[in-house]
Amino acid sequence: MALFYDFFEYHQKTKHSYYSVRNFPNRLDWDNQPSAFKTYPKEYKRVPLGEEYTNYDFLYYIAGISAKKTYPGVEYYLRINPSAGALYPNEIYFQARNQEGFEDGIYHFEIKTSNATLLKKLDKDEGIESNLGFDFSCDGFIFFISSIYYRSSWKYKKRAFRYCLLDAGHIIGSIEASAYLFEKDFEIIYDFDKKYLNKLFSFDEKEFFTSIVVCGKNNKKNLKPINLDLVTVDGLCYENDNSKEFFEKEEIIEKAYENSLKINNKIVQLEKAKFIYNRELFKDIVFKRRSVRGFSKAFITKAQLESILNILNQAISSDCDEEVDIYYVVNRVEGMPLGLYKDEVCIKKGDFKSKAGYLCLEQDLGSSSAVTFFLASKARNYQALYQKAGIIGHRLYLSSNYLQVQCSGIGAYYDDEVCEFIDDYSMVLYALAIGN
Repeated sequence: MALFYDFFEYHQKTKHSYYSVRNFPNRLDWDNQPSAFKTYPKEYKRVPLGEEYTNYDFLYYIAGISAKKTYPGVEYYLRINPSAGALYPNEIYFQARNQEGFEDGIYHFEIKTSNATLLKKLDKDEGIESNLGFDFSCDGFIFFISSIYYRSSWKYKKRAFRYCLLDAGHIIGSIEASAYLFEKDFEIIYDFDKKYLNKLFSFDEKEFFTSIVVCGKNNKKNLKPINLDLVTVDGLCYENDNSKEFFEKEEIIEKAYENSLKINNKIVQLEKAKFIYNRELFKDIVFKRRSVRGFSKAFITKAQLESILNILNQAISSDCDEEVDIYYVVNRVEGMPLGLYKDEVCIKKGDFKSKAGYLCLEQDLGSSSAVTFFLASKARNYQALYQKAGIIGHRLYLSSNYLQVQCSGIGAYYDDEVCEFIDDYSMVLYALAIGN
């Protein structure tokens, strides 16, 4: 109970309210914005992710750069996966075994250059599975998702841990989508020794792991543990310039991470999602996915919403499946009464367009949408449940876009007032809106 209280206290202390957003506005130090890309020293071998192998496309469709925006003095690189404020606080590492295009080894996905950096070549019968106490060896890919939290706390301050977890969930959702495209297995692991893995990868306090995704065939085989012996790389610094210290410590985030490490009373989800997308069309959707900045107040159809909800409610295969409740405000759906819904049942009738917009920090996205979603949970495994909310959010993006409906994630909302509106005093995790 004490640990639950500790991370619940973090959630309580990072709530938004009408008062807090007006009295504690974020003021950005543009001279101290950290890099969104981590790069290992040039001495490490790179594998260019070109067009020679299908596995390269598999990786690219997880987190590759898909667009660039240029403003006076600033360039923004947008990726396959969304991120709050386009800050991209997460890094991706992976082990590859018996995979075309890769030596067996441990890699870092160097997104800026579209390379895989070889951190450690594996000897025969050697693998990170043994280090983590797994009772299997994986022929395929094992992904390790980390967070460099200051990339997010630079803007979002103490609330950044929430965004790190949501964004990690979006990366997991990207892995799920790419695994579907390239017909690979998919399973999430939350229950592992994260502190040990942080140490194995030579992380300092700036970076920490939150989840693992296995995309491969598991075999019963004894492996030898590995020793990475890596240099510690500051993922906040710009390439070829380590002269500036960007990091600003947030003790509340580090404590929340520490207090939410232990998995309690986990429920394993063995069921697999059953998607029925046209793969070629879906591949194009994955690449072109964007967050919409405004809606035209157009209606969507009831059939579109029902198809989207079907995707959201598909099983998410993991070793810790936390319950996340999906509430949604119907604003403009043909053939559906206005109101607040849960589990496809209207639990509160009325026109709540203005209310939904107000709850989303008075953003027009919440009121001009066809449907506004609020994800909430009473579960206690904080890292797992928050990342699951990110996965659901990613499914909402892709399923909506597939049906020619636009989507936008809204990470900021008046927490307690949302709870009051949905009549469920739980933790609100995410808000999203869809429409045209």
